[in-house]
Amino acid sequence: MREQKDDTMYSNILVPVSFDEGRDVSGAIEVAQALAADGAKITLLHVMEHIPAYAISYMPREYLLESRKAIDKELADMVEDIPGGASEVIEGHAGRTILDWAGEHDVDCIVIASHRPGMQDLLLGSTASMVVRHAACAVHVIR
Repeated sequence: MREQKDDTMYSNILVPVSFDEGRDVSGAIEVAQALAADGAKITLLHVMEHIPAYAISYMPREYLLESRKAIDKELADMVEDIPGGASEVIEGHAGRTILDWAGEHDVDCIVIASHRPGMQDLLLGSTASMVVRHAACAVHVIR
C-alpha cells in the first residue's frame, strides 16, 4: 500500500517576525513546525521599514547598521533550534514585502502572528490582514 502525502503539511514556510513590543513569535514558530513536512524549510523574515527621508538625516548611520546587525543576530539565534530553519532581513513596506518575498521564494504557507485589532487597524489595515487578503498561498494567523 502506497503512503499518501498529507495535504496539510507544507514544504516551504515563511514566518514573518516583528520585534515590536508585546509581540511573541514563539507561537508562530511552533505552528510552523507542526505544519512542516519532513525536510521542510522554515524561514524567519524580518522586514525593516524604510525610514522617511526627513527623519533619516537625524539618525547616525552607525545606528542603522548596528540595528540591522542586532536583528540579523537575533533571527540567527532563533533559527538555531529549528530544523530546516533560515533567516532573512530585508527592507521595505512590511505587508507588501512579505507578499513579494513569499511569491519570489515559492512559499506554500505563511504563519503570521497578529495582535488584537484596534481602531487603527480598522482604518489602516494591519500587516496580517494584508497578507491574508493578498497571499497566493495558505496563511495561518496566530493570535
